[in-house]
Amino acid sequence: MKVATFIRHGVAATAAAGLLAASAGLSAATLTVYTAVEAEDLKNYAARFNEDHPDIEIKWVRDSTGIVTAKLLAEKDNPKADVIWGLAATSLLLMKSEGMLHPYKPKGVERLDPKFVDKDDPPAWTGMDAWVASICVNTVEQGTHGFATPTSWKDLTKPEYKGHVAMPNPNSSGTGFLDVSSWLQMFGEDGGWQFMDALHENISHYTHSGSKPCKQAARGEVPIGVSFAYRGAKSKAKGAPIDIIVPSEGVGWDMEATAIVKGTKNLEAAQTLVDWSITEKANRMYNEVYAVIAMPELAKPVEHYPEGLVEAMIDNDFEFAANNRKRILAEWQKRYDSKSEAK
Repeated sequence: MKVATFIRHGVAATAAAGLLAASAGLSAATLTVYTAVEAEDLKNYAARFNEDHPDIEIKWVRDSTGIVTAKLLAEKDNPKADVIWGLAATSLLLMKSEGMLHPYKPKGVERLDPKFVDKDDPPAWTGMDAWVASICVNTVEQGTHGFATPTSWKDLTKPEYKGHVAMPNPNSSGTGFLDVSSWLQMFGEDGGWQFMDALHENISHYTHSGSKPCKQAARGEVPIGVSFAYRGAKSKAKGAPIDIIVPSEGVGWDMEATAIVKGTKNLEAAQTLVDWSITEKANRMYNEVYAVIAMPELAKPVEHYPEGLVEAMIDNDFEFAANNRKRILAEWQKRYDSKSEAK
């Protein structure tokens, strides 16, 4: 009798353990997250998130903005991603128009600057931080070639800079696209293309990464790199001999933003990640490298960011950029792609 009771108890205990294990397995999740966040920051992002949610594993799929955007659009009818964490808001606006995003109102969204939240309720996406255009100038190379420090975008069209400028290809780089779309806004449609025609004469090459022109300037591979302030600040912090220039006409910018991909089979875990992505903890993490974040009251100055950068940010028309993206990129490709680096 005692043996039978022991066996029954043992079977019950084994069954209970199995149920607990199954339950634990159900609560764990792996999220496929598409991103254009700088590769060196991804490990930190995942580690901070896992401090609070160790049961959710992040599987990163990372590339430049244009490439990630194209990949997501190509997968529209058979999505592979669960979440997009750190992609240009202009790209997410395009995906929203294609019905590719799962609207979700994350907890605490009312604390964000309204500019960093999609206008619909519930929002299709939420912003994290802003990356802002700037010019990186290698001061050693500048001395070697004897040219003046450019102070405006239009300075870059002067003959003294011929062959000395690199910038990102907007078809593969979000930074390149924000440059082009902002020039069309600042200078007008005709004036913007005229400016880019003149700039093209001085371009050494177009890269497929927004950070690469500044990295190349930092290494002295090209004297001037059209890039963004975050990369300039990071390179300068490592001792690179560069100045980070804020052009006098103003600077384009875009938001890194987050959204849930429609059709995800991991909706609960995806919502958990999006909730976390707008927390105070996450915003402080973004502020370690970006000066402009979605919770502006938390923002602290970031070392080596140039003065006047925030004030120079144009009133960017994201709807214009998103709605005209295909046309703008096709025109740019036709005019200037001959100087693009091989992929």
